[in-house]
Amino acid sequence: MAIKNLLVLAVLLSVLGVSVANSKGLDLNYYKHRCPDVETIVRRTTVQYVSRQPSLAAALLRMYFHDCFVRGCDGSILLKSPNKDAERDAIPNLSVRGYEVVDAAKAALEKKCPGLVSCADSPETLFNAFFSQINGPWWPVPLGRRDGRISRKSEVNLPSPFAGIAALKKNFFDKGLNTKDLVVLSGAHTIGISNCGLINSRIYNFTGKGDFDPSMNPSYVRALKKRCKPTDFRTSVEMDPGSVKKFDSHYFNIVAQKKGLFTSDSTLLDDPDTKKYIDTQVATAGSSFNKDFSESMFKLGFVEIFTGNKGEIRRKCAFVN
Repeated sequence: MAIKNLLVLAVLLSVLGVSVANSKGLDLNYYKHRCPDVETIVRRTTVQYVSRQPSLAAALLRMYFHDCFVRGCDGSILLKSPNKDAERDAIPNLSVRGYEVVDAAKAALEKKCPGLVSCADSPETLFNAFFSQINGPWWPVPLGRRDGRISRKSEVNLPSPFAGIAALKKNFFDKGLNTKDLVVLSGAHTIGISNCGLINSRIYNFTGKGDFDPSMNPSYVRALKKRCKPTDFRTSVEMDPGSVKKFDSHYFNIVAQKKGLFTSDSTLLDDPDTKKYIDTQVATAGSSFNKDFSESMFKLGFVEIFTGNKGEIRRKCAFVN
């Protein structure tokens, strides 16, 4: 298995233009001698939580994405502030869930290997544990990230569900990600859950005249209105109805049918490259989606990381040492 993992890692690094010797200090076997049971410990903890609450899979994925897009993959979203001015206190992060899973995994790791496994690496090791439970892809996870010490609410600038394609592309380009990464990672919405509050203006008063977004399929709008009344801001809505417990390519089918829940979903049809990718996945039943998703997630894991002597290894993920 170790040889297979190394071969897959080498292929991914080659595809992404990163050499094994220059992978920013990360290593597939980083904890092999430091804490050899790290993946087993994290898997055990993760399975306990996700088996009871399958929706945590999407929540943890969202948390990781939000972390990496602000100051890089340094665990800064996990930090608490007595003044409520940390990243987790920003409006887009108020609905982030799953902190208890990361905290539980970290506590278990501290008992076994105190002061060795970073909070920034903990979410990375979670993925293959919970993705296997929802039929998701596997990818090798190089480790060795260190934790950031700074977390600022004012720095949170995430891709918005209300954004058009130009703004989304800029968000991704600013992080070293490309247009393909944008559409591929949007596919994670196949297990996503939102709420009526984020779509009510889109289906009831899009331009201030009591209308709905004309880019939406009218039949989908009717279905959403049955679930979301004008003053309802709390009821949950599946982003890919019927697929929330299974990771698959069906999300692209609903976007192609103009049934994307957010503007950020629908706008993927406005760019020739993202539309072409969607059309291809629909025509081929998602033939390359799992591979593409693995590659984009692998790439995301290298965004603005701390290694070597930078940052620290937090003892508790919510607080700097």
